[in-house]
Amino acid sequence: MKDIPLARPNITQREIDAVAAVMKTSHLSLGPKVVEFEQRMAAYCEVDHGIACNSGTSALHLLIRSLGIKAGDEVITTPFSFVASANCALFEEAKIVFADVDADTWNIHPAKAVDAMTDRTKAIIPVDVFGQMADLDPIVGAAKSRGIAVIEDSCEALGGRYKGRRAGSFGDAGVFGFYPNKQMTTGEGGMIVTNNEKLADMARSIRNQGRGAGAGWLAHDRLGYNFRLSDINSAIGIVQIERIDEILGQRQRVADLYQARLADETRIVQQKVHPDAEMSWFVFVVRLTDDYAPSVRDDILTRLRELGIGCSNYFVPIHLQSFYVEQFGFKKGDFPITEALAERTIALPFHHELGESEVDHVCTELQKLL
Repeated sequence: MKDIPLARPNITQREIDAVAAVMKTSHLSLGPKVVEFEQRMAAYCEVDHGIACNSGTSALHLLIRSLGIKAGDEVITTPFSFVASANCALFEEAKIVFADVDADTWNIHPAKAVDAMTDRTKAIIPVDVFGQMADLDPIVGAAKSRGIAVIEDSCEALGGRYKGRRAGSFGDAGVFGFYPNKQMTTGEGGMIVTNNEKLADMARSIRNQGRGAGAGWLAHDRLGYNFRLSDINSAIGIVQIERIDEILGQRQRVADLYQARLADETRIVQQKVHPDAEMSWFVFVVRLTDDYAPSVRDDILTRLRELGIGCSNYFVPIHLQSFYVEQFGFKKGDFPITEALAERTIALPFHHELGESEVDHVCTELQKLL
């Protein structure tokens, strides 16, 4: 069987034609496609405002800065995520505070998140890990009662729901990322969604070199960045969000194949979906049971790659990234559930082109190595 990549973007001729059409105009950036993409994303997420950015990381940073978070403030998030979920606070010299995850859902544990709140906490960033929304009600409720901002990191969960509401529609704002391995892509890109008009206006200004609404090109009201998304990227995003139900359905089909094929496999554990959540599949990750040492997982990854099967470890705990250890003194044992999980996870090939024969091949080879 030919090599099976870990991920692959879902691009059709429609996206290619949309890019070509923009290339024939004079609006490659700061044009109408950006606005249209923002409006379509806001409508899909059932909120009032969308602010397009050049990455999910930039979107997170924009929100931290727009909320006025600064040195001495604390921001809570999970250690089981991509590093940007925590780095965004460090960009503004805030202190990052981690709360360990739930052993079954792999999302931030609500009680531990609430316990981590102090008088210095200015924001909490629950992450919707692998496409499953966090258990948000207890987190949002506690945060609101204490005046703590909630930034929903939904970079992996576009299309997911919690108690019937869309990912990104909780708290003060939500964030999405559009890297090519995500549910939908713009090549590179991100989006803030919010119902807070003041926050949206500030994020738009900082995204665009600190320019104010209606200000001239060389008039800058505040310190800002060039975090803009181009019309070229936005044209891709417009087609992708139009196709999102189709795209998510294709990913659900592949997830169903994996779940059925591995349903009776007792040597691995699948991510448990919370009863109030509807999954939007970003990646398909399994966890070896505690009977396996971390070195066995690493050997399995190596051997699967030798067989041409794309795979990865998701995630390395943020607190054990080298510069977090060196700069902040985090150490192994600080967040034991995250660590035990991260040491045994295997991300299997996951994209829309996979069929039953490829999924069966992946699972067969994995089981041979267990």
